Amino acid sequence: MKTYMAKPQTVEQKWYIVDATNIPLGRVASQVASILKGKNKPEYTPHVDTGDYVIVINSDKVVLTGNKLTDKKYFHHSGYIGGMKEVGYDKLMKEKSDFVITRAVKGMLPHNSLGTKMGKKLKVYKDANHNHEAQKPELITIKGARE
Repeated sequence: MKTYMAKPQTVEQKWYIVDATNIPLGRVASQVASILKGKNKPEYTPHVDTGDYVIVINSDKVVLTGNKLTDKKYFHHSGYIGGMKEVGYDKLMKEKSDFVITRAVKGMLPHNSLGTKMGKKLKVYKDANHNHEAQKPELITIKGARE
């Protein structure tokens, strides 16, 4: 029996919607990354983008467990001497909670051109409003919500 390898022309991509309310950041990111890669499909092929589109809503309500909200920092560099910048996740969650989820998910995707293509299929919104009703997304529930 031959091993099945999916072809990019035959892959059918769906749209899914994930509500991130009261779910830990890592749990949301890992399951969304798995859907973007296509690991939830039987025709998963590592070198082909078999993943689906994912819309994450309510990114403001995602949970950081433990002391991460106060202790965890986001670092980036401007490219100039002494250009190291750091921002606490408490400030990031108030101002750019969509960026926090996007960064967590993209860190779990492959770091090559295929991973870049997968990352473009992620749409993150701070509240429940999104403009993708025409794609008829299916709601996916993620286990592990905190009370």
